[in-house]
Amino acid sequence: MTSNGHPPIHLFGGTSDARLICQRLDAAGERYSLSVATEAGKQLAGDIRGEVLVGRMDAAAMVDFLTTRAVRWVIDASHPYAERLSDNVVAACEQANVPLIRYQRPSEIDALNHPLLHKVDSLAAACAVAQGLGPRVLLTTGSKQLAEYQHGLAGKTLLARVLPTAEVLSQCEALGLGVDNIIALRGPFSAQFNQALYEYCQPDVVITKESGAQGGYQEKVAPCLALNIPCIVVRRPATVVLGRIGQQVTSLDEFSQHLTHWQQSDPRVTI
Repeated sequence: MTSNGHPPIHLFGGTSDARLICQRLDAAGERYSLSVATEAGKQLAGDIRGEVLVGRMDAAAMVDFLTTRAVRWVIDASHPYAERLSDNVVAACEQANVPLIRYQRPSEIDALNHPLLHKVDSLAAACAVAQGLGPRVLLTTGSKQLAEYQHGLAGKTLLARVLPTAEVLSQCEALGLGVDNIIALRGPFSAQFNQALYEYCQPDVVITKESGAQGGYQEKVAPCLALNIPCIVVRRPATVVLGRIGQQVTSLDEFSQHLTHWQQSDPRVTI
């Protein structure tokens, strides 16, 4: 614990990766806090021991937070597509002079190739490909960009698989999506489950993201190809530039090595 009573480690999370890192910190006896954007993120964190803080921060707020709480190590385990958040974390850590670890789950986008598998670099490109395909589009991309997809896929029937929270369902309803358009389930799912869902929904195309093994990427894509359904995958944004204070890790074992090094080198300050 730091001299001001706050944990010395802070995570930016909201993913299953963040929860696994928190479990590693719990096992190591470390005190930490975790930032998530929404109440749904807090629920996903589960029964971790760290302090969970709900709410978004811009770079200036992050600097104030890190400085006020005397944070000595930051871990960014946010979603691979939350590039603005990660950029803000880098900028804040640079300004506050706090070392940073960026956990980036490994990609699996090169594991599958098929004539029906379309790999694109943006939401706009995904919509452009989908416009040339059938009328029923299943989105497994989350709720954050639903309005953009609705705009880019005007004239299509959208089916959206989203988290089953009141906040997300209200957002769907506000966009005019009804009970026939909303599939409220928390993943990741097995390939068998996804295949059964695709067979039930009968989409003409599925749009997803490069979510990696932790997000069930291959389990989402392979059933599409087995059913001859075109699948569009939006690639991850370019890797965040970490600057002088950051290092990237791509596995929990690699993170544990950094944790051991931090424990050995960090001067413990007690109250």
